[in-house]
Amino acid sequence: MGEQDAAAPRVSAKPVDPRLLRYASASRGFFALSAALTLVQAAVIVGFAWTLTTALVGALEGAPVADLVPLVAAGLGLVVVRAALVAASDRVSAHAAARSSLQLRAALVAAIGRLGPGWLAQRNAASLAVTAGHGLEALDAYFGRYLPQLVATVIVTPVLLVAILVADPVSALVVVVTMPLIPIFMVLIGLATRAVQRRQYGTLHRLAARFADTVGGLGTLKAFGRQHRAADAIEKVTRDYKRETMSVLRVSFVSGFALEFLASLSVAVIAVTIGLRLLSGELTLAIGLFVLLLAPEAYLPLRQVGVQFHAAAEGVAATDDVFSVLDAARRLTPAGTPTPVGSSSATAALSRDRGTSMRRTRTFLPHSEAGDTSGVVERAQRDETTTPLLETRALRVRRGDDLLPAVDLAVHAGEIVLLEGPSGAGKSSVLAALLGFAECEGEVLVEGMTDASPRGILSWSDQRAALMSGTVLDNVALGDPSPDADLARACLAAAQADDVDLATTLGALGWGLSGGQAQRVAVARALYRLRSGRARVLALDEPSSALDAATEARLWRALRAEADAGAGVLLVSHRTSARAIADRIVVLDRAEVIS
Repeated sequence: MGEQDAAAPRVSAKPVDPRLLRYASASRGFFALSAALTLVQAAVIVGFAWTLTTALVGALEGAPVADLVPLVAAGLGLVVVRAALVAASDRVSAHAAARSSLQLRAALVAAIGRLGPGWLAQRNAASLAVTAGHGLEALDAYFGRYLPQLVATVIVTPVLLVAILVADPVSALVVVVTMPLIPIFMVLIGLATRAVQRRQYGTLHRLAARFADTVGGLGTLKAFGRQHRAADAIEKVTRDYKRETMSVLRVSFVSGFALEFLASLSVAVIAVTIGLRLLSGELTLAIGLFVLLLAPEAYLPLRQVGVQFHAAAEGVAATDDVFSVLDAARRLTPAGTPTPVGSSSATAALSRDRGTSMRRTRTFLPHSEAGDTSGVVERAQRDETTTPLLETRALRVRRGDDLLPAVDLAVHAGEIVLLEGPSGAGKSSVLAALLGFAECEGEVLVEGMTDASPRGILSWSDQRAALMSGTVLDNVALGDPSPDADLARACLAAAQADDVDLATTLGALGWGLSGGQAQRVAVARALYRLRSGRARVLALDEPSSALDAATEARLWRALRAEADAGAGVLLVSHRTSARAIADRIVVLDRAEVIS
């Protein structure tokens, strides 16, 4: 599990994160409609208090029943209207929560697609699954309880305070003096709540990650007799999660009591002052009763914000995690393409030292086994007169805060370009940049054009086979609405996976195949996209890392045949045997690149 997964998630200290409006458009309509409903509710509260006050005072003063019936009917009608408004607010909140969850989940999946496998490899998939699943489901409480009370605090409390001020300025002064006590305690309680909620949510992430890792390696654990220790570790994390959950509930109950106690004391102070002034004759019964009916309603929204914050805290934490992913994807250049720079900028970029060593460039052509290089040189000279299918000029990939040294390479039709170098030199980073999965600077030309995305002509296979649940045919023909079984079978044969049946059903992450079989199926998928005419350049990242020497040799011959048929091949490999089929070799090193 990566460091960022082990750390507890950061919970936003803002009442409403502005990014919610940016990434979930459904929330904008929710706030507008919720504000309108809340404003009407505030008017209904004031109207009901005045109607009830008038009816009670009239009854005490002996008013005729005929005069009281319309007031009672009006009061009952306002009660019905308020109930309808509350139901409408609940419906709006549920609808907004559902739509916002869908939008954020879709945006999260799209963002992960933009960030690519390089970024995903540094994260724990189980933690992301918890955020996209359980975490976003917690938005129901966020939209259904917390946000409506927050809107009510902004609208209802000022309206009722103005009504109290008009009726009795002294009571309004008491409200103004006592009401700030509730936000002060809310801040103190909120700090404690955020701390325990952060621990609970972080423990849930660790539990999901530990469980996923254990299930994934269960076969190995069983073989070495370590499954019981893994089960004990999961049980320990589960106990930690139970303990953190009880801590959250405990803080929630205590904070709820504290806020209710403060609000009750504040209302009691207003009631005592009104009672004393009624006895002294400074205040009429109608005004005193009207203010007493409004005072609890004025404190209610603010009190409920603190109470409902606990129910919404998990949703807040989940949205913060989602926003961090969406922000990372948003920082990528548009359409995932490298940032074009002019020749002078490229030269300057090559001249600047940004924490990485400069690389030199010179021609490097592989020699045949007999030492005859005439065929290779002839091919290279012929290619120089044609437009490359894919070309990079001073391409510098960003890794963290640094830029990797510049890379120049060109892939022509009918040519295999081999990308070599030690681990960490940036081979996979170059592929990630071409696919739009990494930030970079420099120029990328697709058939001589700088305004086209390389992803449109690339057919790619990663060094980790990313297979999905479904049949082998579904995986090989991924993205094809009408899969061609014969073509898929031919691609499996070319990838040396003809022993794999197209009808075989795979589990999650390709469960059911060996590591070598999964890798070959992934290569077959890249070949399928190439042969179906949806790509012209085949990009393979360590396609033979899990293969034996004989199978690897057959795969190299198949790739050579694809190039001879007119495809461009960009191959990343540590294996020296790949040099036998390469037309050009680009060697990446932490100090230099030789191309």
